[in-house]
Amino acid sequence: MKASWRIILLWALPALVIGFFVWQSAFAPSSAELTQNTASARMSYGRFLEYLDVGRVTSVDLFDSGRTAIVEAVDPDLDNRVQRFRVDLPGNAPELISRLRESEISFDIHPMSNNGAILGILGNLIFPVLLIAGLFFLFRRSNGVPGGPGQAMNFAKSKARFQMEAKTGVMFDDVAGIEEAKEELQEVVTFLKKPERFTAVGARIPKGVLLVGPPGTGKTLLAKAIAGEAGVPFFSISGSEFVEMFVGVGASRVRDLFKKAKENAPCIIFIDEIDAVGRQRGAGIGGGNDEREQTLNQLLTEMDGFEGNTGIIIIAATNRPDVLDSALLRPGRFDRQVTVDAPDIKGRLEILDVHARNKKLSDEISLEAIARRTPGFTGADLANLLNEAAILTARRRKEAITMLEIDDAVDRVIAGMEGTPLVDSKSKRLIAYHEVGHAIVGTLVKNHDPVQKVTLIPRGQAQGLTWFTPGEEQFLISKSQLMARIMGALGGRVAEQVIFGDAEVTTGAGNDLQQVTGMARQMVTRFGMSDLGPLSLETQQGEVFLGRDLMTRSEYSEEIAARIDAQVRSIVEHCYDMTTKIIKENRMVMDRLVDLLVEKETIDGEEFRQIVAEYTNVPEKEQFVPQL
Repeated sequence: MKASWRIILLWALPALVIGFFVWQSAFAPSSAELTQNTASARMSYGRFLEYLDVGRVTSVDLFDSGRTAIVEAVDPDLDNRVQRFRVDLPGNAPELISRLRESEISFDIHPMSNNGAILGILGNLIFPVLLIAGLFFLFRRSNGVPGGPGQAMNFAKSKARFQMEAKTGVMFDDVAGIEEAKEELQEVVTFLKKPERFTAVGARIPKGVLLVGPPGTGKTLLAKAIAGEAGVPFFSISGSEFVEMFVGVGASRVRDLFKKAKENAPCIIFIDEIDAVGRQRGAGIGGGNDEREQTLNQLLTEMDGFEGNTGIIIIAATNRPDVLDSALLRPGRFDRQVTVDAPDIKGRLEILDVHARNKKLSDEISLEAIARRTPGFTGADLANLLNEAAILTARRRKEAITMLEIDDAVDRVIAGMEGTPLVDSKSKRLIAYHEVGHAIVGTLVKNHDPVQKVTLIPRGQAQGLTWFTPGEEQFLISKSQLMARIMGALGGRVAEQVIFGDAEVTTGAGNDLQQVTGMARQMVTRFGMSDLGPLSLETQQGEVFLGRDLMTRSEYSEEIAARIDAQVRSIVEHCYDMTTKIIKENRMVMDRLVDLLVEKETIDGEEFRQIVAEYTNVPEKEQFVPQL
């Protein structure tokens, strides 16, 4: 506070002094101006000469270099009383002084005030004074005035957040569902706490650990747990904070970061989203981003260059390891790559246990059932799921979360917000037949995931939804399972065609047909499940990396491309025929299910299967394999 008052006084005092002189020179009236202002009447120059000739003028005061005169004269109109007049004189009247002397009239000449010169001098001084004061103020702040937020000259310094002992509030016990990754990183913490255990047998502390995994799997959370467990100085920074618009700033920040780390070794440096600075060099059009590549080169040198680093462990996280530079991934820089993948059912149950600690759950809640229903969910998804359920519970004014809120939260997370229910109409029945078509094919075809729920309540862009829940974790998918999924996806379009005819099919199956085409094409080109044989003709489609994938060409001929298209078409047509057969043979149960769905708007999976079992004569699910 004292420093702030000193700065205010430093700026205010010169401003007050300068303002006083400006007012004095520009606004304070002079004695001559006061004399001019006392003149109450104006007189023409001709009349003034007449008064001068007849001897009525008693005194004259000349102003403005002889251009204005204040005249005292006897006015005959006012009983010969003396009156003051203002007269505007012509530019050239040299004879006037001679006539006044000849007539022995008292006159006085008043020089012009020098206000303009003073204003000019002050105007020339104000800007330099303010400029010098401003520069002085900036330099004071850049040199570290306590409490100064600017630090204007420190843009080349590292922006890493530093904590001598990072108290993040997160420990390894708070991280669940990724046990393998925890074990790898617990070893790193042990290296830092008890290095003699490893050095005694010749082991060397790893220089870098790269955490790789999809978004939301807990990479940053693991870094927080390491910081909380290690008890050593901890630097954290994002990869995007290295690169600026100024050339060389990124490399300078890397040098500054490692300089601070060496001063506080042993320590940990955590770089989040390292792909922002660690992308492959020379992969951009026109040679790439020179500033980013200079930053990467400096990072490579600092991690394992000529000098080397002792006691510094670099932990980095990314979800795009495919775009990282190979020099960054080699041993000696990132010695370990730890995969942090989406959790399995056991991991999801552990994660739900962690996030349910501060939630009020009813006794009917089964975390195991939630874990089974959420395959593919990451830790962030599960945390969001329980939070959405808690919000719905508060909105409905309940005291504890029930399975109803959990089910609604799952639907909201996957499909979006609940919309307005459809009114009874032909469109509603068509959507009902579409959804029942998906569900009945999925129920009657072997190896298809069981139906979890069928609903006509709109969510997101979908007017109706059919949910399938896998019975177990599926790491490998068989050919029969893929065929079953294709048939299940075709069930909606086939139901529309069988019930309403070719002219009444709608655009509602657009997304289903995209999935069908994608699965059939992958069966042919990636998995070798066709007459083309065990060939992988296409790689998995991912995000295009500019400069590497832009000019990717097909590795097969036009003849093979035609055969691929024919095989894809054959698989889809075969599945379509089998699906049509199922729909036609089970028309009666479909009508019953549609009437019930239109009435209730939602049918759960168990009730759906009971109704199908009552009407159908199929003793067990039948497996359909395409004959290509």
